[in-house]
Amino acid sequence: MADGTILIVEDEVKIANILKAYLVKAGYKVGCLDRGDAVVPFVRQNQPALILLDIMLPGADGIEVCREIRKFSDIPIIMITARVEEIDRLVGLEMGADDYVCKPFSPREVVARVKAVLRRYGSPRTDKASDAGEVCLIEDTHQVFAAGNELKLTPCEYNLLKTFLGRPDRIFSRNELISVVQGYDFDGYDRTIDSHVKNLRKKIAKYLPHREIISTVYGFGYKFNSQANRKSEMKD
Repeated sequence: MADGTILIVEDEVKIANILKAYLVKAGYKVGCLDRGDAVVPFVRQNQPALILLDIMLPGADGIEVCREIRKFSDIPIIMITARVEEIDRLVGLEMGADDYVCKPFSPREVVARVKAVLRRYGSPRTDKASDAGEVCLIEDTHQVFAAGNELKLTPCEYNLLKTFLGRPDRIFSRNELISVVQGYDFDGYDRTIDSHVKNLRKKIAKYLPHREIISTVYGFGYKFNSQANRKSEMKD
């Protein structure tokens, strides 16, 4: 990531200043914007390390901004909102957000989440590659391929797939996957994992449409199907 700057997109000046103060104290460079329609041009030109993105913004709301950014970038995004309804959380995650913080929040908690997301995204890479048939993950470049086609995954989706490929055919509970994706307790929001798995399935299915690569094991969680991934497509 370019220069390690954390971009705060928040139109409430008091909140933006508090977040900036805590992040600067934690050692981060910080930039601030107060309009949604200014975010995409800024990201294209500056490539920040992570975005703290409020939902309610003038110019363009955070959901729309997140959707636009995901068309060209996998920069980690943490959504900030006063909307506490679960549907808002899920819509944000399905647009490609990596985490969610609800107002009112502790600035220390936000800093902890920023660190957790950056740690997942920028964790030390090795020259190892994990693969199961037609899905391959290359750790030293953070590249993922399905049927030879490169997938553009968010950090959460990448870490989920890396976990699945590390233990194909093992059933992972939602709580285990929450720990993998969030890096800390996430207050039991199991449905956030469902959203990330749904997005990951969709991206893989684009190139392997007739395979059930990731199965839901009702009452338990999810598993990566190594045999389904390797089998030949059925012919008419």
